[in-house]
Amino acid sequence: MVCELGLADQLVGRTGFCIHPKTALKSVPKVGGTKSVNLKKIRELAPTHVIVNVDENRKETADALARFVPNVIVTHPLAPLDNFVLYRQVGKAFGREREAEMLCDRFDLAFRAVQERIFEKKKALYLIWKDPWMTVSRDTYVSRMLGLFGLQTVPETAESRYPKLTNLDVGAETILLSTEPYRFGEKHRKDLEQQTKLPVHLIDGEMTSWYGPRAIEGLRYLADFRRSIT
Repeated sequence: MVCELGLADQLVGRTGFCIHPKTALKSVPKVGGTKSVNLKKIRELAPTHVIVNVDENRKETADALARFVPNVIVTHPLAPLDNFVLYRQVGKAFGREREAEMLCDRFDLAFRAVQERIFEKKKALYLIWKDPWMTVSRDTYVSRMLGLFGLQTVPETAESRYPKLTNLDVGAETILLSTEPYRFGEKHRKDLEQQTKLPVHLIDGEMTSWYGPRAIEGLRYLADFRRSIT
């Protein structure tokens, strides 16, 4: 998103998970992971702004950054339509309002195309981790993104936003194996299909969970994906 707003030349650091666009980020130093942030390295880079996310970064990390970074931008999209707020929030922070509105227009076009279609409801178990099995609750961006395409995540209720499961018998009609954060592959898909006797599909985790410009592509991807599993 930062690069889409025309700010690639102003990037001084990124996490190891910030990988797109590859060419623009090739020379941008890494400052650790989302949970294991190297505060010393960030201090040396002396940024004027740091963008953090409630789900991805620890609060203590954000608090520590606020002690020496002039501007800490906190993001927390919980639904696809929150992308409008996100684009404008970051665009305004860097004086890129025009570019932010262009992103809004692109997202709106893709979102309207989804709204024109009716998708059959299907209960889906979306798995993000193995040993232990972990999924997403309905109070997450991922769940609401899938919901646009008739994929209702199960279980219906959960004590946490990313609950652990002791078993996979949660009333699903289909199982979706995300390619991230756990790298589920074809072998996992075949094994789980045999184990559960349910249809199991690999799904691109970037397309379901990455907000920002990736969400525009995600809407189109999920429309095609939904057709493929009907």
